[in-house]
Amino acid sequence: MLIGELSRKAQLSRDTIRFYEKKGLINPQPPASEFNTYKNYTEGNLRRLTLIKKAKMFGFTLNEIAELIELIEINEASCVFLNEKAKEKIDSINKKIRELEEMKSLILLRINEAQANCGEIQEDSNCKQLDTRTQELNGLSVIETLNIK
Repeated sequence: MLIGELSRKAQLSRDTIRFYEKKGLINPQPPASEFNTYKNYTEGNLRRLTLIKKAKMFGFTLNEIAELIELIEINEASCVFLNEKAKEKIDSINKKIRELEEMKSLILLRINEAQANCGEIQEDSNCKQLDTRTQELNGLSVIETLNIK
């Protein structure tokens, strides 16, 4: 099948398919002759793209997906391995959730401090809390505290 048909069946853009091809995640069949420069994609390519889409939906990176594909190709993608990778991904997600919760708490704290310290709100000037030259909070400016660069 040609890339347009593969694109429709896989529900991916042609650019995405070409990107995965350049990354070595799929390998179309070479053109049938030197006069026909169209690549031919197989049902195996479609199945591979479906696997990539599903893995990406679960948060796996392309490098992790490439590792999985390599193991599938040598018939070593065991259930034990897949369960281990899934558990690692869950741990990674839980860590990210904790980091985001900490960031949310810090931002809420800074909002409360800004509301308490701003006094009269002036629409035509920057918030006093953002003035890194004069306003310090516990030794760190708001921008430094929020890691704004």
